[in-house]
Amino acid sequence: MDSVLPFLQDLRKHNDRAWFEANRARYTSAQVAFNRMVEQLIPAIASFDGRVRNLTAAQCTYRIYRDLRFSPDKTPYKTHFGAYICPGGKNSGYAGYYFHLEPSDSNRMGNSLIACGLYCPDKIVLQSVREEITDNGAAFEASVRQAEAHGFVWDGQPPLKKIPQGFPADTPYGDYLKRKDFCLFMPIPGHLRDTRQLLDFCLDGFRSAEPFNSILNRAVAYAYEP
Repeated sequence: MDSVLPFLQDLRKHNDRAWFEANRARYTSAQVAFNRMVEQLIPAIASFDGRVRNLTAAQCTYRIYRDLRFSPDKTPYKTHFGAYICPGGKNSGYAGYYFHLEPSDSNRMGNSLIACGLYCPDKIVLQSVREEITDNGAAFEASVRQAEAHGFVWDGQPPLKKIPQGFPADTPYGDYLKRKDFCLFMPIPGHLRDTRQLLDFCLDGFRSAEPFNSILNRAVAYAYEP
């Protein structure tokens, strides 16, 4: 990641088109290095979650160009690289494994993180996930506990104040039913210094979250059935 993090740190300070064009060769080098990491992650994740087998980096990575149409922030470029490895690729709507590199001026890894789960699912998917939790709450809670034991914590939108209508008010899994999305994340430690260490860290975390994603994807598949 030696070419990725310094480039992103400098882009934080010079987020304009003139600087970017003058440093396009650095961007290309950083993009190639990040994509190479993603190309290693995909088959490694597939060894314990075969649903992502045969994906390409292009199916999982995001453009660095920001969508400015509805944003008051007109800086043209993201200051991170991100990849979402999930069945069918990043736009499929399935739960998966997210890898995010974003340094800061004071910390080599800055806001870099890994994450898993579903962010802002469609209404039919959200309903299906809540039904899955109602029917198989013990297994879902066990999958959360396994991921949390490896360092994952909850993220996402603020939950509802009450259990949604149509679900049992006395369920022991009410806190899960109140959620609007199902995301767990873990910061990447700042001391990681090379690609091998980073790869091992990501895979250890992602492996612990496979049961969590598996349950969510069962609900997603059910929601999308004809």
